[in-house]
Amino acid sequence: MNSTTKQRTYEVRTYGCQMNVHDSERLAGLLEDAGYIEGEFDHSDVVVFNTCAVRENADNKLYGTLGILATKKKEHPGMQIAVGGCLAQKDRQTILDRAPWVDVVFGTHNIGSLPALLERARHNDEAQLEIVESLENFPSNLPTKRDSTYAAWVSISVGCNNTCTFCIVPSLRGKERDRRPGEILAEIESLVAEGVIEITLLGQNVNTYGVEFGDRGAFAKLLRACGQIEGLERVRFTSPHPAAFTDDVIDAMAETPNVMPSLHMPLQSGSDSVLKAMKRSYRSEKYLGILERVRAAMPDAAITTDIIVGFPGETEEDFLDTMRVVEQSRFAASYTFQYSKRPGTPAAEYEDQLPKHVVQERYERLLAQVNDVAWKENQKLIGSEVEVLVANNEGRKDSATNRITGRARDNRLVHIGLPEGLEQPRPGDLVTVRVTEAAPYHLIADTKDAAGVSVRRTRAGDAWDLAQAASCGIPVASDSASKKTVSLGVPTIKRS
Repeated sequence: MNSTTKQRTYEVRTYGCQMNVHDSERLAGLLEDAGYIEGEFDHSDVVVFNTCAVRENADNKLYGTLGILATKKKEHPGMQIAVGGCLAQKDRQTILDRAPWVDVVFGTHNIGSLPALLERARHNDEAQLEIVESLENFPSNLPTKRDSTYAAWVSISVGCNNTCTFCIVPSLRGKERDRRPGEILAEIESLVAEGVIEITLLGQNVNTYGVEFGDRGAFAKLLRACGQIEGLERVRFTSPHPAAFTDDVIDAMAETPNVMPSLHMPLQSGSDSVLKAMKRSYRSEKYLGILERVRAAMPDAAITTDIIVGFPGETEEDFLDTMRVVEQSRFAASYTFQYSKRPGTPAAEYEDQLPKHVVQERYERLLAQVNDVAWKENQKLIGSEVEVLVANNEGRKDSATNRITGRARDNRLVHIGLPEGLEQPRPGDLVTVRVTEAAPYHLIADTKDAAGVSVRRTRAGDAWDLAQAASCGIPVASDSASKKTVSLGVPTIKRS
C-alpha cells in the first residue's frame, strides 16, 4: 500500500446476524492492518457494506443507501464504496449494474481480499468484482479489530448443512466447515491474555460441530474444555438447532461453571405441519422436551428464540399452535419476523403465499404475546441478586438516566442506577446488584445504598483502561492487553 493510502479513513456498516458482526471486525482489522484509520460516520474515504440476504428488504435498504452515497461520492474525490457479505455473494454483477459507482464487490468466502481489491480498483480506475465459490481458509486467521475489550466472538464453524426451505444462508455460506478444537482453544486463550473474559462461540449450527472430523460429541467436549481456561469467566454460544441438540450439551452446560445459563433455541414455528414444510427436522413436542430438560438441569436458564409468522400455507390453527408453544416455553425474549420471500429458496416458489394483511395481523398478536410472556418471566426476578458484566454503549439512555448497563449471567440486559459516591465501574468489570424493576426486555437495578452493590474490578476493566489511554495518545505498557488485533495462523481447508 503506497503512502498516499496510509491515512485514508474507513467505516464498516453491518447488516444481519452475529456472523456478519464478527466478519465486520475482521474487515476493520484488515483495513487497519493495510494502513487505513477509522473515520467518522458518513465522512470516510472508504465505506464498506457487510450485507445480509435473509430479509426481503435487505437489498432495498442497501440500494437506497448506495443511491444516497452516489451524490456524496461526487463531492468526495477518491471516495470508494465496497459491498460484501451474503447479498454480494448472491447478487454479484447485479450490484454493479444497479449501482455502477460501487468500486468493489466481494463475497462471504474472500473477505481477506478487500484491501487488495480497493487498491486495484483505485489503480485501474474500474470496479472490481471477486466472488469465491467456496471457503479455502478460515477467516479466523485474519486480523481482527474488536470494539469490545472484554467480550469476543469466536467462530467454531462456518456454513450450514441444513436445507430449511425459507433460508438462503447455506447457498451463500456453503457447507459446514469445522475448525479443529486446538485452534479454537488457542484463539480463546489468546483473547483471554488480552483481557477478554467473555467469549461467544459462533456457528450457523454449533451443535453439529465436529461433523467434519467425525466426532458427534465434539461440541460438548469443547464447552467443557472452555471451562479449563483460566481467566475465562463467561462462555456463550449461538445458534444451536433443535434437531441436533443432545443431552451431552445440556450436561456440559450445567456442569461447566463458566458456561452461562442462557440458550438461544430457534423455534421458527409451533405448528408441526409448518415445521415439516420448512424442512425443520423436529416437531413441537421434541422442542418443548429439550426446554424441559434444560430447565431441569439449569433452573435459572433464560431461553430465547426466533419465530417466523406467515410462512406459506400457515393456517389460523397453525398460528395458534405457535402461540401455544410460546406460552409453554416461557421465553425470556423472542425475535419475531414476518416471513419474506427470498429468491432462490424453495419456499419462495410455494403457491400458498399469505396476504400481507393476514401476516401483519398475526405478527401483531404474536408480538403482544411474546412481550407479555417475557415481562412475566422478568417480573419473577424482582428482588433477586444478579451479577452484571458492565458493557460499553449498550444502554442508549444511560447518560440521561445516570445508569450503567450490562448483561446478567443469563444474558438479560440490566440497567443499573448506582448510589452517589460509588466509584464508577468500567466496561468489563462485574457488578452484583438486586433487581428493583422489570420490563419485557430488560431489568432495572436502582440501588441507593452502597452496601447493596458489589463491584469486582477485572482484567477486562484494566484492558479497557489501557485501550482508552492508547486512544488518547497516552503511552502504555506494551503488554498483550493493549493490543487491538488478534491474528492466528489457521491451516488451509482442503477442497473435498
